[in-house]
Amino acid sequence: MDPKKKAITAAVVGTALGVGGLVVVAMPASAGDAPKLPQVSAEDLVQSVATAKPVPFDGTVTVSNDLGLPKMATGAIPGASALGVDSAQVFSDGAGKTKVSLTKGQAQETIIHNGNTVWDYDSKTNSATKTTVPADVATKHKAAEGAEGKGADPSTAAKELLAKVRESSNVAVDGTATVADRPAYELVLTPKPSERTLLREIRVAIDSQTRMPLRLSVLSNGTTSPALELAFSKIEFADQSPDLFAFTPPKGAKVTEKQAKIDERDKALANEAKQATKVVGDGWDTVVTGKVPADLMKQKQAQGEQKGPDVQKMLSRFAKRVNGPWGSGYLFTTKVGGAVLTDDGRFAAGAVPEQVLYEALGAK
Repeated sequence: MDPKKKAITAAVVGTALGVGGLVVVAMPASAGDAPKLPQVSAEDLVQSVATAKPVPFDGTVTVSNDLGLPKMATGAIPGASALGVDSAQVFSDGAGKTKVSLTKGQAQETIIHNGNTVWDYDSKTNSATKTTVPADVATKHKAAEGAEGKGADPSTAAKELLAKVRESSNVAVDGTATVADRPAYELVLTPKPSERTLLREIRVAIDSQTRMPLRLSVLSNGTTSPALELAFSKIEFADQSPDLFAFTPPKGAKVTEKQAKIDERDKALANEAKQATKVVGDGWDTVVTGKVPADLMKQKQAQGEQKGPDVQKMLSRFAKRVNGPWGSGYLFTTKVGGAVLTDDGRFAAGAVPEQVLYEALGAK
């Protein structure tokens, strides 16, 4: 099998990659003749996606990516480790309960979100963590989503992208397609001429019956195949058994129980980052700028042992050294975007040419 076409359940969320900080990857649709469906306008199709009610389903999510990420970067960039997942199965009851099974080599991780309880089980270590999320924490911080990015699917990713770039795009319906054996409309968004972006178009295959996005493809300039594509290869819309969302640890498993809470130090770091973060531009040429908290830029030491990554050493291995009126730092690029991290901890990221990143660093 082509190594680029691996299965995954997650949308990778990180400011270093993609439109407005969202990067997603996935797979080609099933082959076959384009299905015949009633005509629909682009505006009506977009509106129907936004207003569609969630429905119960189970599906397999597959991934194809041609980002051009350095091999070691997938272990160093937040969220990018999801690119190493081999297969995934996603279950949803349509009312908030979810189960995600991720396979990587011989190991499997299972994440179940049932009400205010989140189970995370790792077969490799035969260990499970049960997290109870107090109602106030879940409401204010959506902490019940579990591990970073692992609850997302093509539908979630597509809806977020539609909301982000709709107003700065030319939107059209470009025929139909068959995805996961389902007839779907092909919605295409292309940037308006005023947009400065590395992306050529975003294609969303929308289920003709449920209006649920089944496939999301991101194409960059100068390429004929998607740089990123996230999709269902199989999906069934049907009520799910409540037993799917209950978890009993296997015999001998080490179980850790904890209650989700807001760590004051983490809260302070988050507030510091939020206050220093701003958005330059909008739509396709959005650039997120800010400053990484000083604590995160430092290599942590404890009792002579390294407790955190050596950021400078890590960057020097897969990023290019750059400088300009804005200062000096490292430039990281992929086919769909890039990011600059300066020596003093400032950053700029977006799906734009590097010059636009530099301009954003200097914006007041």
